[in-house]
Order: sequence, then structure tokens, then C-alpha cells
Amino acid sequence: MTSYIDPSTSLPVGPEVDPSPTRLPERSPILGRYVSLAPLDAKVHGENLWENLRGTENEKLWLYLFDGPFRDRAAFDADLWQKALSPDPLYFAILDPASQRASGYAAYLRMEPKHRCIEVGAILFSPALQRTRGATEAMYLMARHVFEDLGYRRYEWKCNALNHPSRRAALRLGFTFEGIFRQHMIIKGRNRDTAWYSMLDSEWPARKAAFERWLEPTNFDPQGRQKESLSVLNSQSGSSRVSS
Repeated sequence: MTSYIDPSTSLPVGPEVDPSPTRLPERSPILGRYVSLAPLDAKVHGENLWENLRGTENEKLWLYLFDGPFRDRAAFDADLWQKALSPDPLYFAILDPASQRASGYAAYLRMEPKHRCIEVGAILFSPALQRTRGATEAMYLMARHVFEDLGYRRYEWKCNALNHPSRRAALRLGFTFEGIFRQHMIIKGRNRDTAWYSMLDSEWPARKAAFERWLEPTNFDPQGRQKESLSVLNSQSGSSRVSS
């Protein structure tokens, strides 16, 4: 942590920072090569999302989320309408650019323009989206929008400390682990300890380079297998796994 000495008190203080607030994200599309992000619309995206997320075989997708699983379409639609109207979290559907079919969603939340701090969360990828280039690109597009278009200083990722796939994903994407908030929440009648991760604006150029190198079509063989992993690319750019 960088610190300075306050001349009037001789005590340590942080570096000076431009105190100007930034803007909130808007309900505008974000376009990519493999996926596009569109403001969640229950009427437009509901059918595709229900088809991709329904069924007992998909119940595990909801285990660590605040809501779901939904056993019938009416309950799912009612929840989706609420999500679509919410300003914070602000939800985006993840779409195939050609078909415009939705295969998941993610949200910006806990937006603090005054401090230029924002979180990505409420992420739900259907099996069709998981472990694809599109899934990684969706996270890249959301991070790029936060840092480059909106000017945030801090981008957060939080998850249930027992959700090991989410914790691995945070590190793979270049977030830094900051610690565990014990007994942080009660979700679905169970205790939740929360793992905190962050990415800073000063780190974004290196993270961006790793994302873009991984997403290049030349990084994949004819069978679609990656040649270089994103984790390795981030480690080469100096990604920190645990904050000091």
C-alpha cells in the first residue's frame, strides 16, 4: 500500500486521487466477437433463458445464487421481470450475435460512482455457455466497459466462499483475492462466508492484453482447443493471486 506523510500531523495518509464521480452504467448494448450483451428484457429473452436454465439437471446452477431454482415458468418469469426492471443490480443478457438467443446473464451491482467502485455478479451461465469463448468474452466486455468507458477505479467480484468454481474463475480472469468476510450473509437459510476479489484500473492494461490475446482466433486449434490458457497469460503479466 502506497502511503505519504501528512505534513500537519506527521501521520500516514493515502495518495491524492481525483475526487470526481463517474457515471452509472446505462441500459445500452455491449458488442463483442463471440457474444453481445443486451439489457435484460423479460419479454425478449425469457423464452431462451427458460429453455437453457430449466429442469432438475440445472438446479445446481442456482445453488449459490440469491434466488432460484424455479420449478415453473410463471415463477421464473416473475423473477425475470423484476431483474429486468432493477437499476442495481443492472442485468444484461448474454446473446449469440447471429441468432440473438440468450444463454445466460450477468449484472453490475453495488455501484458507487462517488468512489468509482462497482461489482460484477449475479452471473448465471447455462451449460451451453459455460467454458466457451463467449463466456470469457462476456466478462471481458463488462470489465472493459467499466474501466474504459465509465472510468471506475475498482471492479469487484464476490462469491460464496464454498463456491470453488467461482473462486477459480475470479483468479483465471485476473482478479486478486482479498480475503474472506465471515458470516457475511444468510442466503436461503444458510450461512454465507463471502470471498472478495478485485481488479484495479492500474491493473487493467495488463488484464486487457491477456484477455485479448486469449480471445484471438489464432489461440485456438481447429478443434477449438486453447493453445495458451488465460491463467498463464495473466500470470505472465504479473497477476497477483493474493493482495498484500
